[in-house]
Amino acid sequence: MIVAFVLGYLCIALEHPLKVDKAAAAILTGVVCWTILVFGQEAIMGSHGGEHLIDEELLYHVGEIAEILFFLLGAMTIVELIDVHQGFEVVTRHVKTTDRVKLLWIVSIVTFFFSAILDNLTTSIVMAALLRKLMTDKENIWFFAGVVVIAANAGGAWSPIGDVTTIMLWIGGQITAANIIFKVFLPGVACLLLPLLILTFTKKGIVHKPSAADLGGHHHIRVPDKEQKLVFWMGVGGLIFVPVFKNITHLPPFMGMLFSLGVLWVTTEIIHRRKAGGDHAGLLVTSVIRRIDTPSVLFFLGILLAVASLQTAGHLELFATLLDDTFGNIYIINILIGLLSAVVDNVPLVAGAMGMYPLSTYPVDHKFWELLAYCAGTGGSALIIGSAAGVAIMGILKIDFIWYLKKVSWLAVLGYFAGVLVYYLMQG
Repeated sequence: MIVAFVLGYLCIALEHPLKVDKAAAAILTGVVCWTILVFGQEAIMGSHGGEHLIDEELLYHVGEIAEILFFLLGAMTIVELIDVHQGFEVVTRHVKTTDRVKLLWIVSIVTFFFSAILDNLTTSIVMAALLRKLMTDKENIWFFAGVVVIAANAGGAWSPIGDVTTIMLWIGGQITAANIIFKVFLPGVACLLLPLLILTFTKKGIVHKPSAADLGGHHHIRVPDKEQKLVFWMGVGGLIFVPVFKNITHLPPFMGMLFSLGVLWVTTEIIHRRKAGGDHAGLLVTSVIRRIDTPSVLFFLGILLAVASLQTAGHLELFATLLDDTFGNIYIINILIGLLSAVVDNVPLVAGAMGMYPLSTYPVDHKFWELLAYCAGTGGSALIIGSAAGVAIMGILKIDFIWYLKKVSWLAVLGYFAGVLVYYLMQG
C-alpha cells in the first residue's frame, strides 16, 4: 500500500513531465490503495468479517470526504457567483498599488486574518479568484498563491475555527478557544512574517493589472454597481456565516455552506428574473456551476481516499506510536507530525495523536495540544498538496507541484520553524 501511495504521489508531483493530469493519478492511487487493502485483509484484519469491516470503513471515510467535497463545491460556486457579478471589483478597485512587495504584504495580511474568521480552505478559494483580478503574469499569480497558502495555514492555526485540525482539538476538548488564540497567535505571525521579510528584499518589482479584455468571458455583461455590491457582501457574509451556523445548529460545516449558497442562489434568481435578453443567463447559478473545476474536486477525492486507506490499514497510527517510542519529546514529535502532514492528510495524524494521548496524560490546554495545533496547521504548507488550502489553490490555478517545491517550500519550512521557535521562547 505504501509503495502504491508513493508511486501515485510521484505521478502527481511529475504531472507536467508525464503529461498525465494529477486528478487521474490521484483517483487511480485512491482506488488501488483500497484494492490492495481488500486483498490483504486476512493479514490486516483477520479472515473473518474482514470484507465487511473494510466496506464499513470505506463508507465511513467516503462520508467524511463527501462533507469536504460538498463544502468545496458550495464555496467554489459562491466565489464563482461573486466573480461573474464582478463583485471582486468592490475590493480590487481599492487596491491601487502595483508594487509587488506592497501587494504581497496586503494579500498576505488579508489572507491571514480572513483565514481565522472563515477557514483556510474557503479563504484560499476566495484569494485565488482575487489574484486573477490583481495581476496577469502566471509566475506572479503562482508565487502570490504560494504565499497565500502559507498565510492561510498560519492564520487558520491560531483560530478555533480556522483549520479542520484545530476544530477537531477544540471540539474534542483538548484546547479552549481563548487559550489557543492567545498561545498560537504569535507563532502564527512568525510563520508568515519570516517568509514575507525575505521576499521584501528578494521580490522587488511591479505587477501588471489585467485589463477588461484580459478578464474576458462573462465580463462583457456589465453588472450594475448596486448588484455587484449586493452579491459580493451577501457572498462574503454567507461564507462568514458558515462557522456561526455550525455553532448554532451543531451540523457539519458543509450544511452551512449549502445554506449560504441556497440563499444567494434564490437572491440572484430574483434579481435577474425580469431582465430581458439571453446574456443574463450567464449570471445565474445554473450557468455558473458549469464553470466549477470538476477535475480539482476529483483530485481532492483521490488524495483523501488514498490517505484514508493508509489510516484504515493502521499505518498512520503505527507511525505515531513509533515517533512516541523513538523520541518521547513533545517538541520533536509535534515538529515531525507537522512535517509529515505535508505528505499525508493532517486530520488522521491529529486524530491518531488524540487517540494516543488521553486528557489524563496531557490535560486541556497543555503545551502538547497547543503545539500540535500549530504544527499540524502550518506544516502542510511545505508541499502544495500538504493542506486543504494548497490542494484547492493548486487545482484552481493549475500550479505545478515541482514549481512550488522549488520556489515556495523552503520559505514555508523556514516560517514553520520560526513559529516553533517563537512558541518555545514563549514557554521559556
